[in-house]
Amino acid sequence: MKHVTIKDIARHLALSVSTVSRALADDKNIRRETKEKVLEAAKRLGYKPNPVATNLKYGRTNTVGVIVPEMFTPFAAFVIEAIQKVLNPKGLKVIIAQSSENPQVERENLLTMERFMVDGIIICLCHHSANAKECARLQAEGIPIVFYDRVPDDPEVSKVVINDYTKSFFLVEHLIRSGRKRIAYLQAPDYILNARERFKAYRHCLEKAQIPYDEALVIKTGMTIEDGRQAAEKLLKSQVPFDALFAFTDTLAIGAMNYLREQSVKIPEDVAVAGFSGTVLSTIVYPQLTTVEQPLEKMGQTAAELILEKINKPEAPNRTVVLDAEMKLRASTETPLPKV
Repeated sequence: MKHVTIKDIARHLALSVSTVSRALADDKNIRRETKEKVLEAAKRLGYKPNPVATNLKYGRTNTVGVIVPEMFTPFAAFVIEAIQKVLNPKGLKVIIAQSSENPQVERENLLTMERFMVDGIIICLCHHSANAKECARLQAEGIPIVFYDRVPDDPEVSKVVINDYTKSFFLVEHLIRSGRKRIAYLQAPDYILNARERFKAYRHCLEKAQIPYDEALVIKTGMTIEDGRQAAEKLLKSQVPFDALFAFTDTLAIGAMNYLREQSVKIPEDVAVAGFSGTVLSTIVYPQLTTVEQPLEKMGQTAAELILEKINKPEAPNRTVVLDAEMKLRASTETPLPKV
C-alpha cells in the first residue's frame, strides 16, 4: 500500500505543498476553510504524518541504538528493558542490534546506527579495542556513545561498570574459606576487559591465602555454555586435581556443571562451582549456582540516563559510574559435611 504524502494531498486539492504543510501544522495564517478542506482530504486519503521526517526537520530522530554481544542469555534482555523504561517516556525509541561476539558484525551495527541517524548509541562491546577508531569517529561526528559492562580501554568515555575485581576477589575468598584449595578458573578471552579484572582478582586472592598459582588450573575458553562444557572436559581429562571451579560467567559455569554431573562428579561435595553474572539462569539449575549478581536494571537505567545527558547536553563531561554487585551464596558451593 502506497504511503500517502503531503504532495498527494496537494495534488488532490490543487493546492501548493507549502499550503497543505502549513494547514496540517495549524498555521494561523491559513484560512479556516482551507484547513478544514486539507484535514478532511488527509483523513479520506489515509494520510499519516511521518515522525522521522518531522524529527529530522529539527535535527533529531528520537531514536537510540543499543548494541549487545549476544541475546541467548537473559543478561541483555534485562538491561534493554531497563533502558526502554527510561527512554520511552522521554519519547525516544530503541533500535536493538546484536554483534554475536564478532567485531566485524559489531562494526556493521555501528555503521547501521549511523545510517539510521540515531541520536545516541549504548553499547556492550564484544572486543575492547577492535572498533575503537569507529567509535571515536562517530563521537567526533556528534553521535554520543555510552558503554556498559564490557567497555573500552579508553578512560575518556562515558561508561557504566561494576566492581569486577573486588567481587571476584570476595568470591574466590569464599571458596577458600569453605576449605577449597585447588580452585580452577575458566577464563574468558583477554580482549574482554572484565576477563582481565576477574582473573587478576583470582590470582591475587590465591596469593593472599598463600595458595600456589597453578597454570594447569586455568582454562582459557570462549563465552558459551558449550565452551564451559568443553573446558570442564579438558580439566577432567588433564587429571589435574581440583576441588572448586570459578567461571568468568554463569553461562560457562553452567556448561561446566552439566559436564561434571554427567561424569558423576558431585556438586558441591566433590567440586564447588561459582559463576559471575547473576541472571535467572543461576537459579534454575541444580544445584542453584553461587554467583555475583550484577544490578542489571540499574545498569540499563544508568546507561540510559547517561545517553540522555549526552544527547541533551553534548558538552557534558564523560562520566564513569561504578555500580555495586551482590554475592549470592547458593548450594553449588556449600561446604560439604565432614566424613565420619
